[in-house]
Order: sequence, then C-alpha cells, then structure tokens
Amino acid sequence: MIKIILEKKLRFFSKRIIKKYQPEVVGITGSVGKTSAKEMTTRILASKFVVRGSVGNYNNEIGLPLTIIGKENPGKSLLGWCSVFLHATALLLRKDPNYPEILVLEMGADHPGDISYLTGIAPPSVGVVTAIAPAHMEFFKTIKKLIREKQKVVGCLDKSGVAVLNRDDENVYGMRTKTDAEVITYGFHEQAHVRATDVQVRFSSQTGWPEGLIFKVDYKGSVVPIFLKGVIGDHFVYSVLVGTSIGLMLGMHLVEISQALQTVEMMPGRMRILPGVKETMIIDDTYNASPKATLKALDALVLCCNQKHKGRRIAVLGDMLELGAQTQREHRQIGLCVAEKRVDYFITVGEAMKAAALAAKKGGMKDESVVSFANSLDAGRFLQDFIKSGDTILIKGSQGVRMERIVKEIMAEPLAAKTLLVRQGQKWLET
Repeated sequence: MIKIILEKKLRFFSKRIIKKYQPEVVGITGSVGKTSAKEMTTRILASKFVVRGSVGNYNNEIGLPLTIIGKENPGKSLLGWCSVFLHATALLLRKDPNYPEILVLEMGADHPGDISYLTGIAPPSVGVVTAIAPAHMEFFKTIKKLIREKQKVVGCLDKSGVAVLNRDDENVYGMRTKTDAEVITYGFHEQAHVRATDVQVRFSSQTGWPEGLIFKVDYKGSVVPIFLKGVIGDHFVYSVLVGTSIGLMLGMHLVEISQALQTVEMMPGRMRILPGVKETMIIDDTYNASPKATLKALDALVLCCNQKHKGRRIAVLGDMLELGAQTQREHRQIGLCVAEKRVDYFITVGEAMKAAALAAKKGGMKDESVVSFANSLDAGRFLQDFIKSGDTILIKGSQGVRMERIVKEIMAEPLAAKTLLVRQGQKWLET
C-alpha cells in the first residue's frame, strides 16, 4: 500500500514538473546497453546543453520520477521522502533557472505495461531502442511480447519526434514501421545513418596491453576518428553511436561530439580495462549480464591477446538472471561459446552457470580447465592464487551475483575500488 501511494505521488509531481519546464526528453530502452547508452548520451550532450541523466539504473516507476525531480532514492527514510516531495513542490511553486534543458531517461520493462507507464509520465521527443535479446523474460515469456513492449518508446512519438534505432538488430530496425516520427538508424550496417567503421583495439607500445578502442564514425559522408580510452569490446561502440545520433539530431556537429568524447571517463563495470595483480589484465564487465552481452564480452577477451601477451585467457562468468524458462538453454549456449573460442580456463559462479560449465566440457574443454563456485567470494579467493603473469581475465555476471567482488580481490589497486568498480556504496558493501 505504501509503495502504491509513493508511486502515485511521484507520478503526480513528475508529470507536472515535465509540463512546467518542458525539457527535451530522451527515452532509452532495450534489452541490453540501456545504461551505457544513457551514460554516453548524457556525457556527449553535457558538452553543449544543461543535461540530467538517470542516476545509475533509475529506470522504473520510482527511479524515473526521482530523476525528473532531481533527488536520489531515500530508501526507507521517512525524512528523506519528505525532502523529495518538498523539493518537488518547490520546483512547481517557483521557476528553477537551472532545471535541465534535456532529460536522458532510461526506461526499463520488467512487466507488460511498464513502458507505457513511464512514457505517460515523461513523453519522449526522442525514443531510442538499443537491442532486443532474452533478458527480464519472466513476465514476457516470448521475444515477440518483449518486442511489443519495447517498441512503445517509439510508438508514442508524434511526427515531430525522432526514433533512434539499431540498424544491426532486425527486431529493433523493424520498429521503424511502428512510429510516425523521423527515423535515424545507427550501427555497423552500411545503410545505417550513423555508422561505425574500422574498429580496432589500440595496444600500448610500452606494455603491450590494450589501451582502448579506436574507430571512425560516418554521418552523411563526414567522418571523424574516435578513441575510447580504457575500454574494450566493439559492442561499446553502440553506446557512442546512440549518443552521436542524438547529439546530431539536437544540432551538434561530429567534430563537437568527437571532442566531447576525448574527456569522457568510461563507466565502472562496463568493459573497463584494469590492471590486475601479478602483471595481469582484467576486463571488468561486472555491471550486469545477458546472453547477448556475454557473447560480445567473450569476443573482446579473444581480441585482447596479441603477440606480446600470449598469456592465458580466463573467462570468469556468473549467473545471468531473470531469463525465466530460457535460463538453462541460454547458459548452455554460453558454455558452448566458451569452448568454441578456445578460452584456456572457464570459472563459473552460481547455480545456473553450472549448465554452462557442463556445456563447455561437452564442447571440448578439459575437466581441469573448468571450475565452478557457488559464490563470487570463493571464486575471488581461488583466482588470487591461480592467476599468473600475462593472464587476461574477463569477469562478468548479473548484478545479483556481485562479480565486482572478484575484481576487487585481484585488481592491482584495491584501494581505488570505490572509484573504479560498480556497487561500492555503503548500501551494497553491507549486503
């Protein structure tokens, strides 16, 4: 009952704040890549506009209104919620000259109807769909039902709006027929309006370890080079393409966008390259996990090894949660992929990943090359002794598996964990 009352009050205030201040609203949804796309878009636009993006993954009926109001979730604090509603009231009673020109809002969908609820609060003028893949499937059952839900973020746009769609994902590209808005596509596809080409890993001439990604972005024949420092994996390029597409639609130039990206600090837990103990390298992708993103992360693990570093490739993967009836099948597919890519060692964490471990062995991996653990703490302690100089370690899993604890165990600078890793707030550290 309290939650229902809270949601109604948040909806009441946030809708009226939107009506009063009339910010440009960018709504971003998809099965994977929402948060990265939101973060990258916010950082690009912030070089020219007053922008506010959703905090963390504030993408539901509580988090989205709090972003509009401009306050963090006070949890169970009654005093904190009083502060939230006092601030919302103040925004309505007087004009705040510093209120954002643009709101970049992540819109999640765990249940049918979620997107309609969120767009009802903050009708977007720009709707973005990143990719469709099995994720949060318990209440959708089929991909078709998930697609119908996600496409609502572009279906609600009027003719003056802009739909930004992933040209490389047929399920997303198919949504172009479901909107009256202008359609802008992005991706690697040669017909994408905003296209990435020539993606490469840049390796350090001194250490031989990867330094980041270099690629080009092409829009209407104009091309700019992009360097993303400290991140690996070509799927991260999609986040840049989303931000670039929106920036272009809002009047920015490619050169402005390229310059804005030079100062962007990559987000913790999203394919971050971190030095590990014993002269190893960690690919920290511990923010969350889905089948599609995990396959992409495995591709990046393979790319990281070059002539100078021929150490072992170690995949440390935790359970992918919220897959419903597809849990076993999707985990088995991951295990087969690990074996196919000739990863040297496969460390699994959690009950569901045991299916991946078995599949990897059936795919040809030796029994001694696959090790399973019940939790991330045990896996971290094992890795401390197991890893050796030259190893490259990919660490990934869903939020609930807390794979960042493994990174903390083997990173070269554990004292910097608070700024380098995800979920380092007091609330997370106490759980």
